[in-house]
Amino acid sequence: MCETNEIVEHPGDYECITCGHEWPRENTDDTAEVARVVKDAHGTILADGDCVVLIKDLKLGGSSVLKGGSKSRPIRLIGGDHEIDCKVDGVGVRLKACFVKKA
Repeated sequence: MCETNEIVEHPGDYECITCGHEWPRENTDDTAEVARVVKDAHGTILADGDCVVLIKDLKLGGSSVLKGGSKSRPIRLIGGDHEIDCKVDGVGVRLKACFVKKA
């Protein structure tokens, strides 16, 4: 390796301008991304593709209600307050994990 201080920064590594040597960046940031774990009402870990069952009736607004015991299509985990994106009884909804259990 060379002793130069002239480097090029790439998204995942560094490169020496003189010799072309590349080395990975070290993550010195204390706020490194942590894998998010989503758990259902009973503490079971949920993953993309799981099916879930509603544990109580949920009002959608107006007079629409999703009945407790309704099973969803395979779910997709998303960020935010409502962690689950799925279809229940043909209706696309976003749900909080505390209102479902893994099927």
